[in-house]
Amino acid sequence: MKTDKIVNTLIEAAQQIGIEVRRERGRFHGGWCTIDGKELILLNKRQPVESHLAILADSLPLDRLESVFLPPAVRAALEESRSGKVDVS
Repeated sequence: MKTDKIVNTLIEAAQQIGIEVRRERGRFHGGWCTIDGKELILLNKRQPVESHLAILADSLPLDRLESVFLPPAVRAALEESRSGKVDVS
């Protein structure tokens, strides 16, 4: 599965568990934060999709993702990214 499809699937999963994901331009790396009590993950549009995958993997709470269906390829990419061995084709 291509990296952009994996990222889009993870964004949809984040939204299902109540975390907003926004892609914006700016001078920031990206990651998880809370604004006015709402959980948010920011992704920098200027960064490559592989960086988006790494940020999502680091930011998404795995215990809350258990209730969301993720295809096996997405779960594998998520776990590989969390362990630092990203090899997505």
